Amino acid sequence: MSIPLSYVPLNSSVNPSFWSKLSELKIDVYKSNEIDVVIWGYSRLIENANLPTSLLEVDSTSFNKEFSDQETYIPFYGKFINTNTIEKFKSCDKQLLINNEGMKFVERFKNGDVLKNPSLLNWFILLTFADIKKYHYYYWFAFPVPQSVTIEKVSSCNISEEFSDEMMIDFYNEFKKLNSIQTSYFVTLKINNLVYLSSLYETFSDESVLKDREPYFTFLNLSPSSNVGSQLRTFVAFILHHRPILEGTKAKFLALNLSRDKTNISLKKSTIYTLKLPEVSSIDMSTTWVGWEKNERDNMGPRLANMKNTLDPAVMAEISNDLNLKLMKWNLLPNIDLQKIKATKCLLLGAGTLGCSVARTLLGWGIRNITFVDNAVVSSSNPVRQSLFTFQDALKSKPKAQAAADSLKLICPGVNSNGYQFTIPMPGHPVGESLLMQTMEEIDKLTELIQNNDIIFLLLDSREGRWLPTLIAASKQKMVINAALGFDSYLVMRHGVYEPKIQEPKAMTCPAGFKSVDGRKLGCYFCTDIVAPGNSMKDRPLDQQCTVTRPGVSQIAGALAAELSLSLLMHEEQIAAPAFYVSKQNVNDLEIDKLNPSILGLVPHSIRGFISSYEQFSPATEKFTNCVACSDFVVRQYRDFGKKFLFEVFNNSKHLEEVAKVPKFDDLSESDIYETGVDEEFSDWAIQ
Repeated sequence: MSIPLSYVPLNSSVNPSFWSKLSELKIDVYKSNEIDVVIWGYSRLIENANLPTSLLEVDSTSFNKEFSDQETYIPFYGKFINTNTIEKFKSCDKQLLINNEGMKFVERFKNGDVLKNPSLLNWFILLTFADIKKYHYYYWFAFPVPQSVTIEKVSSCNISEEFSDEMMIDFYNEFKKLNSIQTSYFVTLKINNLVYLSSLYETFSDESVLKDREPYFTFLNLSPSSNVGSQLRTFVAFILHHRPILEGTKAKFLALNLSRDKTNISLKKSTIYTLKLPEVSSIDMSTTWVGWEKNERDNMGPRLANMKNTLDPAVMAEISNDLNLKLMKWNLLPNIDLQKIKATKCLLLGAGTLGCSVARTLLGWGIRNITFVDNAVVSSSNPVRQSLFTFQDALKSKPKAQAAADSLKLICPGVNSNGYQFTIPMPGHPVGESLLMQTMEEIDKLTELIQNNDIIFLLLDSREGRWLPTLIAASKQKMVINAALGFDSYLVMRHGVYEPKIQEPKAMTCPAGFKSVDGRKLGCYFCTDIVAPGNSMKDRPLDQQCTVTRPGVSQIAGALAAELSLSLLMHEEQIAAPAFYVSKQNVNDLEIDKLNPSILGLVPHSIRGFISSYEQFSPATEKFTNCVACSDFVVRQYRDFGKKFLFEVFNNSKHLEEVAKVPKFDDLSESDIYETGVDEEFSDWAIQ
């Protein structure tokens, strides 16, 4: 008497590394696309005595193009479908999905794919929604089998009743020779007390293999030895597709269970079933697929993996901090080089109002190497205006540079931030004998920091404080971004690149209403002056010694300085990028896209803004031949005489004018003075 055979469904297990890899792929590769790709799962070849059932496992290697072949695992072919929204995940017609995928699988029966690769009989569907902001992952596994395949059990016995110990040893030795794609399904034959294992391809391609022999249709049983895995139904459907003559007959099936017996592998938990196969006409493989896994409450529904509590907070912060940038890259800025940004090293000279603003914006852009230099300590008036400081920093009189660096680490644990407290030597600030060694050390340290960083930000209080870093950066051809504040105005600019002999740049065609200046001809902060910087703090009252500004001015200027640096960094010519500017007022329909911009837009030379009138414009000025900071005269003097030249300037700033060969006022006409470094077409602008 035969009875219907019952089955044990497979269970899933997801390694946390799978979600980590999915998040990475979602952000960097899949982006906003709905994903329908092949992945790999695996199940253990040898029964685990501690588990009540076999598990289908997925991990980070599941996304590999090929299955990571391992002797102790068997492969599962998976269809991975990731939805973009939780609504799409919920509304997905699960029955329609499993039926559609089942029909695609049937095609593998027909075209011979399964015959050549029996491991394809082990397959699954994984439907997911990844909320990568909350680290919530909704998922639902399906292990599809045709519901209409009804198998009747006639009898069963342990393998030892039909295979001797010697035959089981031979069986396992032959089994070990099989390729991983053949280990799940094959045919076993007994001939003269010898065991032969025949692949499905050999068995069904050559009818003589089964002639006058009783085969054991063998499958690796993915359930405890006392039960049968549900994948047997698919195996039976496959057999009847290739041997319809077997319908309604009795056939032997060997449910192979491998287990450990001390140091050996044993087959003694395997079971031989005599089964009555169904009629082919009763099998409908078009609309009757089942196999969706029940959740942990034993209900038909998805599961949720909440990975937030399992991740290292610092790692989670780094992933979250970069999320906004990677979302930009999806559609808005597909060509932005986030790795280049992350590796860029920024030196901020000045850790005050501007330094704090610039640092916070750079951090948001993904810059992870920031160094501060400042000679002051945090005072009580600083925290309300300077965003990286607290009242506690003021109480402790903490050095500004170090306090800013420490604050960045509290905001973003992955940042590499450092602070150095020293004074930048300045023209017109004489150096006495007692400060000689200290000043030499400060020059060396400043030179080393400029050399070791990629972008130099000049965010200092005084004009003369910017001179030495401007000179050193010009000599080393570094990217320099300058920001200066007035009460209700600001200037943000980039310095041109220093080249001793500037070749004539290639001609650039500008759209109507624009002119351009080659990046190698752009001036520095000092190019619009014709006098050397001196001691600007001398004989000035408190309100003129401090940078007294409207509170919003520094935030605007700091943000523009950081944005200008990123636009320049992303330009194909970087520091040598040309600067385009409007040559006429009231120009309509400017064709900005024809100006060879950075992927982030235009890269102006300077940005001047006035809060009182809420105006902003971007002029460009050429190098001044006799500039006291970046001219060839001064740079050559610095390279030739080093500190000796610098100390002469510190003690007497007028020495700079002699070196730079600055013309005397008496030698210049009024038109010469006003045309120096300024395009004549700006002469009718009302520059405040």
